[in-house]
Amino acid sequence: MRRTTSASRRAAGALLTLALSAPLLAPAQESDDAAASSLARLPIERHTLSNGLRVVLSPDRTVPTVAIAVYYDVGSRNEVPGRSGFAHLFEHMMFQGSANVGKAEHIALVTNRGGSMNGTTSEDRTNYFETLPSNELALGLWLEADRMRSLAITEENFENQRATVKEERRQRVDNQPYAASSLRINELAYGDYWPYAHSVIGDMRDLDAATLEDVQAFFDTYYKPNNAVLSLAGDFDSAEALAMVEQYFGEIPGGEVPAFAPEPLQPQTAERSEVMPDALAELPAFHMAYHIPSSREEDHYALELLGLVLGDGESSRLYQELVKEREICQAVYVGTDDRRGPDLFSFYGQMAAGHEPAEARERIVAALESVASNGIAGRELEKAHNRVRSYFLFGMQTNLRRAQVLAEFQLYHGDATLVRSELARYLAVTAADVQRVAGQYFPATNRTVLDVVPTEGAEEGGE
Repeated sequence: MRRTTSASRRAAGALLTLALSAPLLAPAQESDDAAASSLARLPIERHTLSNGLRVVLSPDRTVPTVAIAVYYDVGSRNEVPGRSGFAHLFEHMMFQGSANVGKAEHIALVTNRGGSMNGTTSEDRTNYFETLPSNELALGLWLEADRMRSLAITEENFENQRATVKEERRQRVDNQPYAASSLRINELAYGDYWPYAHSVIGDMRDLDAATLEDVQAFFDTYYKPNNAVLSLAGDFDSAEALAMVEQYFGEIPGGEVPAFAPEPLQPQTAERSEVMPDALAELPAFHMAYHIPSSREEDHYALELLGLVLGDGESSRLYQELVKEREICQAVYVGTDDRRGPDLFSFYGQMAAGHEPAEARERIVAALESVASNGIAGRELEKAHNRVRSYFLFGMQTNLRRAQVLAEFQLYHGDATLVRSELARYLAVTAADVQRVAGQYFPATNRTVLDVVPTEGAEEGGE
């Protein structure tokens, strides 16, 4: 369910982005009211500097570490045709040094002080993060501010990281079975809606055509304090931390950022289907995707719970039927992709030997029709609710995950405190809600199908 270029990871990660750390929440067996009340006490402070940088603070003095998360409001959705892969390229460029930090020195400074760090890119944002001993908060803030202000965009750094990204694409997509299909399903499903139709990792031709001037312009456009959220969670005093943030970030100038205003996604009116040969695949596989509302729209909560009923764990309906009982599939993944904009409800399956994707798709459609006609059992709803509670309780037991969730809520929804109401929104979903969305969003006209078939060479090379 979580957004990524891998269909299996998309289907497996739902709700983790909404989880909260255990010490601040009630145990799962407590009443919904107790859990919601405990969640409401999560410390969240919001501030905005004069240059537009949004700051979220969540102090927790129980562990002597602090997490820093910087989220920039730029992902592959902000790229223009012919310039795909720039957001991801910048994830790499941001570790190549700045005015006061040498190439790769950011990494060394953090790790040598007992910390860890990384960055990721999605369709909807780019983030950078560190976890450090709490007495190193100033170091982490200074490092993030220095590269926000003065990233070293040189010909050498650019060429080096362009080669790195191209090699990453070769290793993770071009030379992996089924990987290219996880990009193609988005192209098919989203069609002319460029923000989500093209891949995060970028097209080789676009990477080859990029110039240093293009890269500099991308940084100048999007890497501004007023286009970012800085989130801190862990062992700090709020007043002292905010003073440090002001000291290191306050003088970085803001500026105009282009509004994200794509043409709306046009409704799908007929099924789309394609067969994709894969020379690296030994067995067939399939993707099936349906258009659904964006994350945090009301029906999305019921659709997420439907995904849990159908595909969460070995007791789920589709695992029991497709993998365990009928042995049609080796593996099956189900869920929402959780994009910031128009979303997909996705199915992905890898077939068992001797079986074809059409067999699995037929059973999936029948399962959806069964929920639409007969609903779900009370025990299935209870299990789904308990899974949500466990994600909230245990999915983010670190300061880092809390900092990331709060930054994402502030960036996507304009208010980090909305996290406090998320558990209640999931627990308010009824069996009737799940039945209703199962009957509403899955007509054949809203469906995109991609079958992955091994080529003859792959079959001959298989065991």
